Amino acid sequence: MEFIDKLKGLAAKIRQQASAIQTEEATKNAFVMPFISSVLGYDVFDPTEVIPEYVCDVGTKKGEKIDYAILKNGEIQILVECKKIGEPLNIGHAGQLFRYFHVTSARISILTNGQVYKFFTDLDAPNKMDEKPFLELDLLDIDEHSVPELLKLTKSAFDVESILSAAGELKYVSQIKKLIGSQFTTPEDDFIRFVAARVYEGAITQKVREQFAILTRKATIQFLSDQVNERLKSAISTGAVAGTPTQTPTPEETSKEPTPNDADKVATTLEELEGFHIVKAIVRSVLDAKRIVMRDTQSYCGVLVDDNNRKPICRLHFNRSQKYLGLFDEAKNETRHPVSCLDDIYQFSEQLKTAASIYA
Repeated sequence: MEFIDKLKGLAAKIRQQASAIQTEEATKNAFVMPFISSVLGYDVFDPTEVIPEYVCDVGTKKGEKIDYAILKNGEIQILVECKKIGEPLNIGHAGQLFRYFHVTSARISILTNGQVYKFFTDLDAPNKMDEKPFLELDLLDIDEHSVPELLKLTKSAFDVESILSAAGELKYVSQIKKLIGSQFTTPEDDFIRFVAARVYEGAITQKVREQFAILTRKATIQFLSDQVNERLKSAISTGAVAGTPTQTPTPEETSKEPTPNDADKVATTLEELEGFHIVKAIVRSVLDAKRIVMRDTQSYCGVLVDDNNRKPICRLHFNRSQKYLGLFDEAKNETRHPVSCLDDIYQFSEQLKTAASIYA
């Protein structure tokens, strides 16, 4: 079963059963244990993988328990604290996670009510759990951008270094998205003044601010609508020619640098950006992340080393209904592999690392 299908299956269960759940213990049995076992892939009945009611004494506090400790290779990697379904999650609910985080080998902690999962690490200070999560997942409103990162926490793909290397970017991107979203729906005075000062030539009086509060919200709504329409037009256009045979470009064509006119026609999609970040997270274990760059063209999105077209790691052929990941051998010959979703890129982790190691 596809990873996303497992998430959707658990989401359907929550929709059906949440109203019948009245306690924290019932929440754990109905939703949290299936998440740990079905989604993350750990055996909740194997004490070498999952320890329920894990006891971890801290200072004078004795006998306190964390709901679950998840192990990999005999070491605790993830701590899980649970609340009842529907109960709001805030930093005040994470007291035990804060206390236990620095006295175990865990680098990841999860606060959940069975529907919402908040993932924490120690980006701000070593061995001290951050107050803000680096990743949030709401099973009833799944953000597609969180799925590849969640996959890294599964038993089969668990790589703590890869998780932590991407956590900082995830944390701040998430906060920026929330900030932008809030400004789009309810613009703050500072944002209104920022906009007004750049498009209005007169004095910014209270009346002008009130006027621009309405105009700013109206403009942002129209901007979002325009972006959605453009994506729909692009999808319709792609679908209309999906059955048309395509020719494989010659080596001379694929190595040719894009011209300024070509660059004007390039539209980088969200899937290409997400695919680039997945590749970057995979290969950064063998190559300095600063050297890994994306160069988009009309026909494909290339992932390069040192922004050099002669140092390709892979190509993302995402501009059609059937997506392909292009991988290179030592002679720089490209082989395209079909992918049905972004998660499939992880199946080629070793080949990507091998390609990147050539330029290490």
